[in-house]
Amino acid sequence: MSFDETTLPPGRVREVVRAPAHVLAAAGPEVDPTDPEVVQLCADLVATMRVSPGCVGLAAPQVGVSAQAFCVDVTDHPKTRTAHGLVVLVNARVVESSRNERAREGCMSVPDLTGDVKRATRLTVRGQLPGSGEETDVVTDAFEARALQHEIDHCAGLLFLDRVAGAHALHARQVYLDAPADPGA
Repeated sequence: MSFDETTLPPGRVREVVRAPAHVLAAAGPEVDPTDPEVVQLCADLVATMRVSPGCVGLAAPQVGVSAQAFCVDVTDHPKTRTAHGLVVLVNARVVESSRNERAREGCMSVPDLTGDVKRATRLTVRGQLPGSGEETDVVTDAFEARALQHEIDHCAGLLFLDRVAGAHALHARQVYLDAPADPGA
């Protein structure tokens, strides 16, 4: 299930907000996937993700919009085992999960830290496609599963910082790219 990017209008690159911005800590409302503003938001998320080195996902709250919309594309990431290409969903939720594993995550909205986060490594996510509103399932594993959960958390007002076991699981980012990167999703 790769999202057809040509169904979106041209996207605009938006500024990525950083913690402690309030929008990052508030659960976003469900949105109408056929609303042209929501479709444009999704296009903007994809455009912003594509120009951000190392970024594999971006959610609406990260561009200052309280909404349940995100994109993920782990295709070129070295940790990828399963990749569905570009995934763009609104109103997504986890419907099945199993096999929890702890791994390092980073975030464009928390550029100076990474953290060890326990997440499911097998996952089914159900959401709606922007534009058509068609409901779809993404069944995945490993790194793509982690990235999807990370973005769904953003839509629920959670950062990876909310999922770490404590200060011992936080780490200063060791590698900086040209722009704040999101190697963990």
